[in-house]
Amino acid sequence: MSTFDPNGVAIANGNFMGLPYSADEAQIVLIPVPWDVTTSYRPGTAKGPEAIREASLQLDLFDSDLPNAWENRVVMLSSDDEVVKMNQTLRPIAETIINHQIEGGSESDEAIAPLLKQVNEGSEWLNRWVAAEACRWLDRGVIAAIVGGEHSVPLGLIETLAGRFPGLGILHIDAHADLRDAYEGFASSHASIMFNTLKNKNIGAIVQVAIRDFCQDELDVALADDRVKQFTDSDLNNRLFNGETWAALCDEMVGSLPPDVYISFDIDGLSPELCPNTGTPVPGGLSYRQAEYLLRQVVLSGRRIIGFDLCEVASGTGNDEWDANVGARVLQKLCNLTQRSQKS
Repeated sequence: MSTFDPNGVAIANGNFMGLPYSADEAQIVLIPVPWDVTTSYRPGTAKGPEAIREASLQLDLFDSDLPNAWENRVVMLSSDDEVVKMNQTLRPIAETIINHQIEGGSESDEAIAPLLKQVNEGSEWLNRWVAAEACRWLDRGVIAAIVGGEHSVPLGLIETLAGRFPGLGILHIDAHADLRDAYEGFASSHASIMFNTLKNKNIGAIVQVAIRDFCQDELDVALADDRVKQFTDSDLNNRLFNGETWAALCDEMVGSLPPDVYISFDIDGLSPELCPNTGTPVPGGLSYRQAEYLLRQVVLSGRRIIGFDLCEVASGTGNDEWDANVGARVLQKLCNLTQRSQKS
């Protein structure tokens, strides 16, 4: 620690950005969840946590949003072997279920019922694992965050935090509404994370930003629950084109959130040139600076970030680490703004 140079070359010590802290010193713990079992279009997000860890070594540590940002004691844990093995076992089974439906079968067909049961039980096991891991750190007074993996993985953390911070709000940045009920038969689908979150009555609000790919059923769910406020990509851009400022729109989005905020950041909420290898890229979306400004306004408003996730980052083929590069920078900003938001 005494020899660490925040201006020097990052050391590949296994931690995010090569920071010099041990788990016992952590203020923020990043829990990697390498899981892409229910991904419905392109798998690969299970490789996201390790790709982000590797790409983070080329980030500079200075951050104008947090003085002496390198002193923010962020620790990224090692991926859990059991989670890795479970993902490797269940992903081929899930692909069989998905292909059965693509070829005209139904999710309710008896032929795939045992397979679907196996995937759903495995996903439920993961939810319990995430919740237990989150509790382990929260009980120590450490802020817990999830690095996915597909977007189903933070449910255990969100439910745990909802029990400790009743009325918390979620700022949900995503191309998708994720309000589907058991999409493709998967109860904990990547497309169902917010549907499942709404089952928890301790959730005070979900503010969805940049969504632009959703179905009628999802819209009906949102309209039926006054806790959900949607700022679609189309509506945001129409308002920008008609002269409203991004600052004014961010004030409206942030103003819809309660004092305690959880941030759920799906990388595909950004414009796809920033995440071309993500599982379900969609045209449109936020620029990096728009997203950064929105996150900063949460903190400047006096709200407290009590946890977060970053999901759906996928590594490219060969030397293409662009998605991981962008993901590492988003994660760095989430860590530093979370620390800045803490109340003394």
